[in-house]
Amino acid sequence: MSEGHPDKLCDRISDAMVDAYLAADPYARVAVETMATTNRVFLAGEVRGKKAPTKEQRAAIVRAAIRDIGYEQKGFHWENVKIADYIHGQSADIAVGVDAAGNKDEGAGDQGIMFGFACRETDVLMPAPIYYAHEILRALAAARHSGKEKDLLPDAKSQVTLLYQKGKPVRATSVVVSTQHTKKVDQDDVRAIVRPYVEKVLPKGWMCDDEDFYVNPTGQFIIGGPDGDTGLTGRKIIVDTYGGAAPHGGGAFSGKDPTKVDRSAAYAARYLAKNVVASELAERCTIQLSYAIGVSKPLSVYVDLHGTGEVAEAKIEKALSEVMDLSPRGIREHLNLNRPIYARTSAYGHFGRKPEKDGGFSWERTDLAAKLKSAVR
Repeated sequence: MSEGHPDKLCDRISDAMVDAYLAADPYARVAVETMATTNRVFLAGEVRGKKAPTKEQRAAIVRAAIRDIGYEQKGFHWENVKIADYIHGQSADIAVGVDAAGNKDEGAGDQGIMFGFACRETDVLMPAPIYYAHEILRALAAARHSGKEKDLLPDAKSQVTLLYQKGKPVRATSVVVSTQHTKKVDQDDVRAIVRPYVEKVLPKGWMCDDEDFYVNPTGQFIIGGPDGDTGLTGRKIIVDTYGGAAPHGGGAFSGKDPTKVDRSAAYAARYLAKNVVASELAERCTIQLSYAIGVSKPLSVYVDLHGTGEVAEAKIEKALSEVMDLSPRGIREHLNLNRPIYARTSAYGHFGRKPEKDGGFSWERTDLAAKLKSAVR
């Protein structure tokens, strides 16, 4: 899904709210949901923090996000959109379970199971289909923002199907790209615009046959974004992670501060799985963590190496807790998550991205690889 897909736009707004609250107070509590439809945006959720953004500032954040994505259409325009803000204070019952007090460490912000995954299919240790699907949309968005492709509009999605031989991807068998466009171009024009970007993203020789290359297969795609389809925060959890190549605990990421283990523990699980694969202890690795609301330690740590491991899974399970504190506080501090680094995660996947100088995508580092390798020997 592109940044302009209605659900992704809502993720962007919700994460922009998280950033605003964390910029004002690194220990703010934020759980914000967004809904968008024709020239309307609705905000709801619970927050707590010092120097919190005012209602007027929150409205400005919404408009800035919409403008940055590029919506200036009659049915959805950053200047004209009406904003309904129902954000309120955090429940005291949640706060007492999460906050540290006396001898009690900070507890998890919710209960649940979180998964992390890594494999050797790409340089960034992500499954190839979701990685290339994201890269196609990133390339098209960059061309649109630069002004090179003036007939492309913000709403878009892609799907890449790959042929695997002996467990490794070798080429695409089909590629689907649906992208919103102006009235000036027809389906053939859009196909001609999109094709070079797909060919550039895919490895040489991987492009599918022409009859299996689908661009706007239903015809024109002029009405798009929230004007064409209502958007909601947190509806694209598989797109945000591994494209169905790995299990998912069910919790969404966007709109949540890092005390919410739906987000932070999923980041930690990806971080650890990536370091296991980077350390050459396995070709593929799935890590499962589970938590209970208000409890600081994980209830379980499970590793599956899918038959590719160089050592027993039990050894890696033991080593994970030695190299990283997997309490909510430990995760936040190890990955330095109490920073305004989340709006950038809201489109093109939370994983498989490059770690950034300001700490963005810190969970994509492989700095634990040597420690892990040493701990299991």
